[in-house]
Amino acid sequence: QVQLVESGGGLVQAGGSLRLSCAASGSILSINAMGWYRQAPGKQRELVATITSGGSTNVADSVKGRFTISRDNAKNTVYLQMNSLKPEDTAVYYCNAKRIGAEEWGQGTQVTVSS
Repeated sequence: QVQLVESGGGLVQAGGSLRLSCAASGSILSINAMGWYRQAPGKQRELVATITSGGSTNVADSVKGRFTISRDNAKNTVYLQMNSLKPEDTAVYYCNAKRIGAEEWGQGTQVTVSS
């Protein structure tokens, strides 16, 4: 199993920045990809960005050019740098880890962007 612990959420004004962190522990060598998803009230959970074990990234069109996903292998941590935040980015952000035949989720961290 893999355990994920997120941090870095909070309240920020529109145009501001936040950096989310997701620290993984457990069977980390079995992880094929990690990513960030978000869920706003009344909406479905949606993909924000992913990064594979090989370093390939994928970023949703809605945040492309504003959000960047990266990782620090030495710290087993994945980051989501969020710049130029908009009120519509307000959501609970979840870290995700995918392994063959399984995936795990973090507990979520709230991001609130005020206008």
